[in-house]
Amino acid sequence: MKSVTTAWNHIRRSPYQALAAIMIMMLTFLAISIFSMVTIGSSKIIAFFESKPQVTAFFKTDAKQADIDALTQSMKQSEQVADVKFVSKQDALKIYREQNKNDPLLLDLVTSDILPSSLEVSANKIDDLSPIADSLRSSPIVSEVIFQKDVVQTLSSWTTALRRIGIAVIVVLSVVSVFIMATIIGFKISQKRDEIEIMRLLSATNWYIRWPFLLEGILYGIVGAFFGWLIASVGLVYATPYLQSFLGSIPLLPVPLFFLLGLLVAEFIVAIILGTLSSFLAVLRYLK
Repeated sequence: MKSVTTAWNHIRRSPYQALAAIMIMMLTFLAISIFSMVTIGSSKIIAFFESKPQVTAFFKTDAKQADIDALTQSMKQSEQVADVKFVSKQDALKIYREQNKNDPLLLDLVTSDILPSSLEVSANKIDDLSPIADSLRSSPIVSEVIFQKDVVQTLSSWTTALRRIGIAVIVVLSVVSVFIMATIIGFKISQKRDEIEIMRLLSATNWYIRWPFLLEGILYGIVGAFFGWLIASVGLVYATPYLQSFLGSIPLLPVPLFFLLGLLVAEFIVAIILGTLSSFLAVLRYLK
């Protein structure tokens, strides 16, 4: 308890240095929060697409209905196919109008003649997507084939790249924050050399002297982690309505409260580690 009181007095007597330490920790944990949310969210999006394998084939504008019906029947007979749905030009226009109902200019520019009819083929499993797509591409009436495996692969590559960038940014910020905090705490130790010498003359142990500085670093880490998490969480909650309209039927938002709390606990653990490390470096350097 005495160490906690001493650590608080250190912070109170040098508020600007304490603010600088908290700010650098806040930026570090803001980055950790954002990249954690993005990584976990993208993983759930990938899982969603993997759980709903589907191939969409767009027909050429001169495709005859008899040929389309024949291809539809052929797909229904395949053991790899779970369901087949034909989307006519008129149906495609209805879908387009629903998606752009808030933009009259886009509605006026598009008619059913512009939009192609298509065939939506659901597969039993994601491994069946490639052979179904190859079969549809071989048809002379099909102009383009897209399927969710392409989406999954693209999302996976983006997620991998984003994860690597995020890890690099977090590592750099963590290292910078550790050294800045170690410098700040070391500067405080230098200012209190006379006080520390008096404590040693009074038979104070090394750990009795070190503990307040270690607790000070831990406190900087925890406070910075909380505010970094808070900014990221408030931003996510504020952006949820916009993200929901963008994601459509993907059940990703709103984010459960237990996930945010779990993230906060994990960040507190990391904050304690970083705060302890930076303080320990300072006391090793200045309290030999």
